[in-house]
Amino acid sequence: MTQPVAILGATGDLGYGLAVRWCSAGVPVVIGSRDAARAQEAAERVRAAVPSADVRGFENAEAAAAAPVVVMSVPFTGAAATYKAIAEALQPGTLVIDATVPLAPATGGKPTRMVGVWQGSAAQQAAELVPDGVDVVSALHTVSASSLADLGRELGEDVLVCGDRKDPKAAAIELIAKIDGLRPLDVGRLEHARITESLTALLISVNIKHKTHAGIRLTGV
Repeated sequence: MTQPVAILGATGDLGYGLAVRWCSAGVPVVIGSRDAARAQEAAERVRAAVPSADVRGFENAEAAAAAPVVVMSVPFTGAAATYKAIAEALQPGTLVIDATVPLAPATGGKPTRMVGVWQGSAAQQAAELVPDGVDVVSALHTVSASSLADLGRELGEDVLVCGDRKDPKAAAIELIAKIDGLRPLDVGRLEHARITESLTALLISVNIKHKTHAGIRLTGV
């Protein structure tokens, strides 16, 4: 039986898009929110899009405790508080896939700009907030939320995966590869997350200029 993945922030666009894609691929999904009722509403929305979906909704800590892999897709402004709220629910061996991006709108700026994170990146901040024995992998920053949510849209892009340990990265790559059309690639250590996260701001600029939903594709790999 396929193990479930918990998505914290699936009430938002990226989390919802990931939920419908993974459910379409037969992966059980547990949706987390600060409000359990909102999580349950999001689960119903996913089920409406994918009638066969194995999806449930819980408060964040309960959702995090229910799966060996937790995807953090909340806005950056709420990420630190969410990590602190779920800390006791994260058991040693849990894999956290951090998809947060420190975009300037968090502080009233433009969506095409980043804000500084003194640890270096959102993912490196996350690594300092999770308990010992929990691995953080950075990924999913360059995939369009609207493209994910549109099940009729074919995907054909790469997902850049950063992390400090081989096995957790391999687990993240295996999970992401279950979404048809996504090719996850190991691009190095977690310190590179400051680069991959900044690509979100770049793609937002591209999307605004060209009125599209651009992705990333590496050649020669």
